[in-house]
Amino acid sequence: MEKKEAEEQEPGQVVNPWTVSAKGGGKIDYDKLIDQFGCQRLDQSLIDRVERLTSRPPHVFLRRGVFFAHRDFNEILDAYERGDKFYLYTGRGPSSEALHLGHLIPFMFTKYLQDTFKVPLVIQLTDDEKCMWRNLSVEESQRLARENAKDIIACGFDITKTFIFSDFDYVGGAFYKNMVRVAKCVTYNKVVGIFGFSGEDHIGKVSFPPVQAVPSFPSSFPHLFNGKDHLRCLIPCAIDQDPYFRMTRDVAPRIGYHKPALIESSFFPALQGETGKMSASDPNSAIYVTDSGKDIKNKINRYAFSGGQDSIEKHRQLGANLEVDIPIKYLSFFLDDDLELENIKKEYGAGRMLTGEVKKRLIEVLTELVERHRQARAAVTDEMVDAFMAVRPLPSMFS
Repeated sequence: MEKKEAEEQEPGQVVNPWTVSAKGGGKIDYDKLIDQFGCQRLDQSLIDRVERLTSRPPHVFLRRGVFFAHRDFNEILDAYERGDKFYLYTGRGPSSEALHLGHLIPFMFTKYLQDTFKVPLVIQLTDDEKCMWRNLSVEESQRLARENAKDIIACGFDITKTFIFSDFDYVGGAFYKNMVRVAKCVTYNKVVGIFGFSGEDHIGKVSFPPVQAVPSFPSSFPHLFNGKDHLRCLIPCAIDQDPYFRMTRDVAPRIGYHKPALIESSFFPALQGETGKMSASDPNSAIYVTDSGKDIKNKINRYAFSGGQDSIEKHRQLGANLEVDIPIKYLSFFLDDDLELENIKKEYGAGRMLTGEVKKRLIEVLTELVERHRQARAAVTDEMVDAFMAVRPLPSMFS
């Protein structure tokens, strides 16, 4: 069973593209989410297969279960093994001036996929969505889209294989034709069931889902994929975006396309605890790519929820609770060295390492990551943004 409606979710746990909250303010139950959404857990055999097919070590986000669920990822690997081509599609809803670390995760992973499989990529900037949901003006949404594009480009994508587009700029022509094809296949009751819209939501919200659906169809990009209408598409995204693509996968065969495949991540927790995901509306819940080293140190030391005990003596005796410790969770995302991470977890869990020492190491890791990103972003010019967003053939799409 692939399709589940919004009202069937676990009572008290809400996960959709606009709201992520757990029952009783606790942790998201990802096992229940997999069951409710009807996707599959990404098991070790698939991760091993990626390594075998690509002759590259699996990304840290695969090794550590950050990307934990999928739809038809095995079919993408089947196609790759046969020598068939596919492309990647991911996106960003530009609602803030700068990205936080949680926003970076899908782009870091998508870059790994592009580099590893040597495939083209389309990146959608849903400035229209944020205009409707966040009550931003059209002009402000467009401005934020370009600012966010600079952060995305700074992740290191290959310009010869990457097309970034803003909905306000690009929607029309073949893209719009596919939107209409999708819209004709989705009833009002169905879209309300999937997304939980109410009678108080404006019609722009109800009409938006086809806009996010159709980048998964290659004919939406005739300048890239002309004559390749049966290319498969793989979408790396956080699992809160799944409702859009459950709808898309239901419609795709009815209008002559492959169902898009997905590989889905868990949420990057807020500094205050693992009760959902970082929020751009609370600056103290998140580390931003614009934060200084001093900002990062202050936020980690003041706000990062610790699983350590409330006294040194008690901590030495009982050790830390790694299940709730945010510094350990952040290191699990961003510390590349598996042996170092395991050693930290072992020593901290046994009480031989103190919270302050773990936070110090995390501050070092995040400061280096953010500074590297800041330098890369400073090198991104408006002309580079224009080049990534130009409607042009990509000369080495599949080389």
